[in-house]
Amino acid sequence: MNIPRTIIVDLLPLYLAGEVSQETREFVEQYLQTDPELAALAEQSDFELPGDVPMLLTKEDQMKALDDAKRYAFWRTVILAALASFMVLALVGGVIFVLVFRTLY
Repeated sequence: MNIPRTIIVDLLPLYLAGEVSQETREFVEQYLQTDPELAALAEQSDFELPGDVPMLLTKEDQMKALDDAKRYAFWRTVILAALASFMVLALVGGVIFVLVFRTLY
């Protein structure tokens, strides 16, 4: 079976990451024995996966993330409303305080 070099080049990152089946691994290793240039390239490659590989979320994880986001949005709204109310009350109280002392003195 004569496989083009481009297919091996396409498989090489997966091979280096250890993400191929045993059969594919053996096939790539067998091919690399016949192509010293590509074998040297594979040896020189310091291919490493990043530490944060994104993973697909399950439905349960998606629902938990949605619930967490809703809870966060609710409490953010409550806190902002409480702060706005406090500021309005402080402002009204300040105005009343000034008006009362203005009439007394």
